[in-house]
Amino acid sequence: MCGINGEFRFDGLRPELDTCQRMMAKLERRGPDSAGHYLDGPVALGHRRLAIIDLSEKSAQPFVDKANGLALVFNGTIYNYPELRKELQACGHRFVSHGDTEVIIKAYAEWGVDCLKRLHGMFAFAIWDSHAKQLFVARDRVGIKPLYFAQDVRRFLFASTTQALLAADKTIDTDIDPVALHNVFSLHAVVPAPRTVLKGIRKLKPAHYLMINADGSSEEQRYWSLSAKRPQHTMDEVEWLEAIHVSLKQAVERRKLIADVPVGVLLSGGIDSSLLVGLLSEAGVNNLRTYSVGFEDHPDERGHEFEFSDAVAQRFNTDHHRFTVSNSEVLPRLSEAFANMTEPMFGQDAVAFYLLSEVVSKDVKVVQSGQGADEVFGGYFWYPRIHHSSNTGVERFSEHYFDRSHDEYLDTVAARFHGEDYTTQIIGDLMNEIEADEYIDRVLALDVSTLIVDDPVKRVDNMTMAWGLEARVPFLDQNLIELAAQMPPRYKLQGAGKYALKKIARGLVPDSVIDRPKAYFPMPALKYVRGEFLQFMRDILLAPKARERGLYHPAYVEKLLKNPEQYHTRLQGSKLWQLAALELWLQQNID
Repeated sequence: MCGINGEFRFDGLRPELDTCQRMMAKLERRGPDSAGHYLDGPVALGHRRLAIIDLSEKSAQPFVDKANGLALVFNGTIYNYPELRKELQACGHRFVSHGDTEVIIKAYAEWGVDCLKRLHGMFAFAIWDSHAKQLFVARDRVGIKPLYFAQDVRRFLFASTTQALLAADKTIDTDIDPVALHNVFSLHAVVPAPRTVLKGIRKLKPAHYLMINADGSSEEQRYWSLSAKRPQHTMDEVEWLEAIHVSLKQAVERRKLIADVPVGVLLSGGIDSSLLVGLLSEAGVNNLRTYSVGFEDHPDERGHEFEFSDAVAQRFNTDHHRFTVSNSEVLPRLSEAFANMTEPMFGQDAVAFYLLSEVVSKDVKVVQSGQGADEVFGGYFWYPRIHHSSNTGVERFSEHYFDRSHDEYLDTVAARFHGEDYTTQIIGDLMNEIEADEYIDRVLALDVSTLIVDDPVKRVDNMTMAWGLEARVPFLDQNLIELAAQMPPRYKLQGAGKYALKKIARGLVPDSVIDRPKAYFPMPALKYVRGEFLQFMRDILLAPKARERGLYHPAYVEKLLKNPEQYHTRLQGSKLWQLAALELWLQQNID
């Protein structure tokens, strides 16, 4: 896992090494082990390394294949690289390293853009072809790894974070994109690619590649789509559960075995992370390291779920580590967490992941995490509501999912950001692209292929990589999500959701974990909009920088500040927190 960056000039000038190094400096936390750069004519590539596979210098990046005229920078992990390496050796390729990095560059030399169809893992990478004078950039199927870029007539810049791009070029347009702003306040901070909240920065779509030519022209192509249609062969419940069990177990095992360093598990005490531990034990893994975080109790709510994570750790005799964060630590570290977000996020558990990653990174470099299970297997309360709704079209989705109506959005933001109902249009277009048998199949596929990318997946990547910690997400394994997308909804939604996972877990993990009500990461200090947290948001929204920016209607802000706990979204998020979170991100990263 690493941080990557680069520049491709179209104007006849050579990239300046200083530009590359400024980006690399912003990526140091993602790759604290070593750094490297590569210059060749109009191209500069930079890399910060977190050494996990083939720890030797032979896998250092940028990786240069002189024989084929190629140079590569890569962020991620290819789980099937041992098999691909053997296949490429049979094709006549010789290897000087033992990791997955060289496999990518040889695969591109052998198969060109079709190599993407063979790569199984999470990745964002760029390959410079010095013979063709082309830059090839690609992103994994569900966008686990980020890839941001800024392009004009002079050059193409790319990096793993927006902060690196902003450090590279002070002329990047940092004005707010009005379409993205509509997405932010409709989809709880999700901005579907290619947009970001900043006009001058874009992100490569998941499952896409971009081929950039020396004259600045480019071609973007999708290389994978998620189908939600039933298989031709009819399967009963037993067959579906067995297939899911086998696929998930393989995903978990691969993410444990493909590493030359120890791999732990972030154990929340919920069924998702508990099942990961159980499947690893089932596969014969011993001395597994597990990590749980809890928070100080609030008068209205307990701040931890240690009784569940402890039960799992005891059942499987893991090397378990518990961390308790006092409420006094949360607000002082919140701005720090936001400074490490590549885009604004509204999930209050971001700071929880940030603080947990800080301590876990002192013990291991790689962890498995349960993100994606709810989206893949229908675990959220709004899925049944959508499934049983009598509405049609996008409204059937939006009435249960969108944070605000379009009219309320117009009341929220300043008049200069008013426009059409962009989010409804975008979601409608995205849903129409998905092949599905039932409406809820289309919704789940949309979540997995688009919405999850910019919420839990990005949150986990940003907060763990801020401490040089690689998070692997087995529930987003390519084979598993393809299989689950074809599964009838009844095997997902019944039993309050995640039916298949609960059936697989029964007898493997403690019943108390399976039968507990659905819970979310408890952070009482942030959940209740009172006291110092309310004052914190007030200070952000009424700060001189916020007033000068003029992003919101003052009357709307004042209304929320007077009665903050009365205004919640359809998914029970705080509307006041959403306003403050975006403004905080802008203050931390743009001002």
